Amino acid sequence: MSTPTLFRAIADLPLTIESVALRRRASDTSSGFERVSTTFRLRGGGELGRGEDVTYDAPDHDALFADPERDPRTTVDGLGFEAAFAGEWTFREFSRHLDDVDLFPVGEPERKTGYPYRRWAVESAAMDLALRQADTDLPSILGREAAPVTFAASTRLGEPPTADRVTAIAERVPGIGFKLDPTDDWTDAVVDDLPTEQVRVLDLKGLYEGTEVDQEPDPEFYEWVLESFPNAVIEDPAITDETRHVFEGEEHRVSWDYPIDGVESVEALPWEPEWLNVKPSRFGTLESLSDTIEWARERDVTLYGGGQFELGVGRDQLHALASVFYPDAPNDVAPRVFNDPDVPDRLPATPLAPAAAARGFEF
Repeated sequence: MSTPTLFRAIADLPLTIESVALRRRASDTSSGFERVSTTFRLRGGGELGRGEDVTYDAPDHDALFADPERDPRTTVDGLGFEAAFAGEWTFREFSRHLDDVDLFPVGEPERKTGYPYRRWAVESAAMDLALRQADTDLPSILGREAAPVTFAASTRLGEPPTADRVTAIAERVPGIGFKLDPTDDWTDAVVDDLPTEQVRVLDLKGLYEGTEVDQEPDPEFYEWVLESFPNAVIEDPAITDETRHVFEGEEHRVSWDYPIDGVESVEALPWEPEWLNVKPSRFGTLESLSDTIEWARERDVTLYGGGQFELGVGRDQLHALASVFYPDAPNDVAPRVFNDPDVPDRLPATPLAPAAAARGFEF
């Protein structure tokens, strides 16, 4: 019997939602900004399902709370979510229902990405709850075993760039891989100080627009990166008339992240990829995520997980997905402590071991 797809395995699970609560979290990060997220907490049948909204703009989270800074940081629903979500569903029915629910009742999000990010928070909470109500977990319902998850540490090098943070992490976690974001102020001296053989992925961020991390496409810079890190996967270059020649013969090293939000987006890439970064929140729905994973599996595309500075359950759920679909990849899902502004004296080793008795959508 063939293994069911992720969506088919979950779609017909019964789902009872009785109440909704929200929790705001905030934390400083190694990238120099305060991360804010909101956890959607769905209760029903004596169980709790959780999902994390990783919308980047703090005002989009603050709008959900009368007093965002109050303590405790949990508030019961007051924006109509409980009335919109409560009921007896299958997971498929609930997902379809969300098409007509306004998840930003106070006003439109700062950026359009807020829509799929919040949709994923609700869908992942609903999946967690449905699995728990069925007294099962993700690997079991897929007919698989939970595998240990290999992860890479993702970090920027500061201003001016130095290898200090990378070498500090490498000393604490021997053999760990890295996902780094090259910038045009990197130098040969900086690269010489890096453990280049441990750099697994380099994110060129060539497709971002209007953010603090944008990198303009530059063929000379791209060539320098390719030559300086001959064994690394190159993520999100901007393929233009000026840069296309740089990647001729190197297409097998190129991965995509920012534009990937479903099968259609993958098929619109400049060439059929051999690598893809999977960030579930970009897909919005479990069905879109599932379809894309299956598209990649059918074509032997290598997948690896991507994180977005999750502060709560979202990071654990990334581990759960990686565990059943791409456990040995250079997953950018290092435990949250790797994002602390200062490198701690002790850090978790890779790979991460799954829990002995996981339930729901947890690792």
